[in-house]
Amino acid sequence: MKGISECISKLLRKSGERRINQPHLVLPCRRFSRAEINIATNNFDDNLFLDWWGSGKVYKGFIDDPTNTISVAIKSVKTNSMQVCHELRTEVLVLCQLRHPNLVRLIGYCFEDEQVWFLVYEFMVNGNLDRHFHATNPDPVPWTRRLQICVGVARGLHCLHTGLKHTIFHCHVKPSNILLDEKWEVKLSDFGMAKIGPPSLSKALIRMETSRIIGTFGYMAPEYAIHGVLTDKSDVYSFGVILLQLLCGRKPSEVEEQTDLVMWARKCKREGNINEIIDPYLMGKIAPECFMVYVDIATSCVRNRGERRPTMGEVQLCLEHALELQDSADAAAGDCNYCVDEYTCNASSGDASPIDMVWWWETVSESTASAEELSLEPPSQTVKYD
Repeated sequence: MKGISECISKLLRKSGERRINQPHLVLPCRRFSRAEINIATNNFDDNLFLDWWGSGKVYKGFIDDPTNTISVAIKSVKTNSMQVCHELRTEVLVLCQLRHPNLVRLIGYCFEDEQVWFLVYEFMVNGNLDRHFHATNPDPVPWTRRLQICVGVARGLHCLHTGLKHTIFHCHVKPSNILLDEKWEVKLSDFGMAKIGPPSLSKALIRMETSRIIGTFGYMAPEYAIHGVLTDKSDVYSFGVILLQLLCGRKPSEVEEQTDLVMWARKCKREGNINEIIDPYLMGKIAPECFMVYVDIATSCVRNRGERRPTMGEVQLCLEHALELQDSADAAAGDCNYCVDEYTCNASSGDASPIDMVWWWETVSESTASAEELSLEPPSQTVKYD
């Protein structure tokens, strides 16, 4: 684990001035030829088109592995800027060496073409989370499933923050980068903006500064958007926005008569009108005790000051606790709806005082970090730059 973490860190710091398709560079994932990509997509058949990704397209494809033919997602990206090339290099260097149940698996890449590069991923049947929350979606996602999705995202981010020797900042946590497989299991994707931070076990504040601020409005933490400061709590803020979004069923930009989802949630919580933000589909379907824990952790994640936000480990445990409360209440209530009047929570704003999570956090050893779930497959050959 230590060797692979150091390898990723070294590669990311050097890759900015190097091309990843240099002849001497060998990565621990499959290298496809352009001809193989063409065959896999049936020459980019329009019927296999899945979605847009920036200036590129994503196609469904089929490739042969040692035992059978498998479905894959093939992302084609025009290499028309240094930033795009850097993001693709970063994605390959990180994902080809990481294995975790909640991180998307990179199967391979093709960098033969000077104008278009291709990345090949495991295929996600249920697409990305964003598409399930459009206003026109006729099949709303049930509350328990939303909770399970939240837990999966938290586990993936916790792994990145603490599962390796060095912290990995995802830096682009948003619904369109949360993929869902056939069982609705979460797979975090899009590591093009990821950055390597200091040692994850360091007691010092995990912090770094960047002069290039890239992200999606509405999901960037204040300290990053304004000052270019990244910490492990920056991902926590982005995830907090998603937690609020899953509760209200709307994107940050779709909040009626409000300019900011976070500010709206804080205001409603402070004034005791938290019911106003709940997705109408979910009214009566959330157990009150689960609701209280969920709202408290969501608003704690989006505190203005990063040091007052919980860690991803704490967030993961709180969400698992909320899911347990919901499951227990559902088992006892059967098909009955919950009383909407009981949807209350701590009246203080999310930026007022830390949530008291110690009572169940202390019941779990710190050694139960998601690193136990992490399986790092060592590269078959060492990656070197001259």
